[in-house]
Amino acid sequence: MCILFIYVNNNGEPVPGEYKLVLASNRDEYYTRPAKPAAPWEESPFVIGGRDMEPGREGGTWLAISGQDGMVKIGALLNVTGENKANVTLGRGPIVANYLVGSQSNDEYSKQLLANDNYGPFNLVSVQIDTSGSGGGDVSVLHTSNAPCKIDPCDLEGPLGFGNSTLEVPLQKVKHGRKQFGDIVDKRLKLESKELLIEELMDLLKSNEKHLPDKELSRRVPEFTEKLASINVYFPESGYGSRTRTIILIDHENRMDFIEETMVSADPDGEWNRTCLQRQF
Repeated sequence: MCILFIYVNNNGEPVPGEYKLVLASNRDEYYTRPAKPAAPWEESPFVIGGRDMEPGREGGTWLAISGQDGMVKIGALLNVTGENKANVTLGRGPIVANYLVGSQSNDEYSKQLLANDNYGPFNLVSVQIDTSGSGGGDVSVLHTSNAPCKIDPCDLEGPLGFGNSTLEVPLQKVKHGRKQFGDIVDKRLKLESKELLIEELMDLLKSNEKHLPDKELSRRVPEFTEKLASINVYFPESGYGSRTRTIILIDHENRMDFIEETMVSADPDGEWNRTCLQRQF
């Protein structure tokens, strides 16, 4: 499970003194699964993000951002809960990484991804922002899935929410979280409100409110519906839950803040570490 919210201001047209893009996300995973915290990647320093270090899956990522050649890209991977696929031969970890280090647009990459699909069920949210000056700050957000296979351009007129179901039938926590996320962004979009924006978004990502009933979640995971019905998944008896919280802010001049909170140990009630990275694209 994972959850992701994105807001694109004014369809990407720069508004002086305001953020162009705001992103907030939780990574849900087994607490003991090894991972590196967010940092520039050693072999591709234009990419920033965390990395999976599970033996045999090293180097994959669930969420990262890159900037090169006048283009900023963000990729986020979410599984599709309750779906099964036959003939799966590839791990999903490289999906985001391959998008970020390559030169293809998100549309080109998504078409190639589905044409060569040997992955388990996934939702890929891919963002691209033209920072070259010639594109006027154009922003594109695509939702690509192989369960079922389709590519959907996202309407940027309001806040976006993504989870572990289809785009057409979002989970209740995605629907409610999207509204709360939009309310926070509406209040705190100006650069002068950065600290308040970050803390209020972190509070949203920590929310334990259960959004029930949820017919879609109950259909997909009937035995764990109650445990997975909150934005912050807290399931310590199974060693599973929201173990990394990420916020990405990009302002009108393409300055980025990447804020990550991640568990230090396998105890969700223990110490968390906050990483803050900045970059000018």
